[in-house]
Amino acid sequence: MSKNIPLIILCSIFLVSCKPSVKPEDLYGKWKYIRVQNPNANPPDSVNAMTLREQAPYIQFTIKDSLLIFWDGKVLSHGTFRMDGRNIIVKEILADGKTREFPFYVEELTDKRLIFSTKGTDGSEVTAVKQ
Repeated sequence: MSKNIPLIILCSIFLVSCKPSVKPEDLYGKWKYIRVQNPNANPPDSVNAMTLREQAPYIQFTIKDSLLIFWDGKVLSHGTFRMDGRNIIVKEILADGKTREFPFYVEELTDKRLIFSTKGTDGSEVTAVKQ
């Protein structure tokens, strides 16, 4: 029995660390930003609650796998998305018609709450609630 304990512990750790993939339909709808922070900035920074209320930013995922990011009533960014496990791969359409791809890392997803982030020194973490 004592020989099986390390195997049981290893299997338990593996099962706890596995998170299910995110499906596009899990994201469809409008997600209102309630917290935006830049933990890797020096010093760390965040958008204050008053600014979030006044400018009402949100991200919207559509059935046609497109996305729109709004800030202060204007489209800040738009494009398409696809899933890669738990990552949202965004293909942003830039003003000159060119595109760029980058990941949003899904940290948490429930039917009412989404936390996603970008990495690097300019990276940010967004907490949003479904509308």
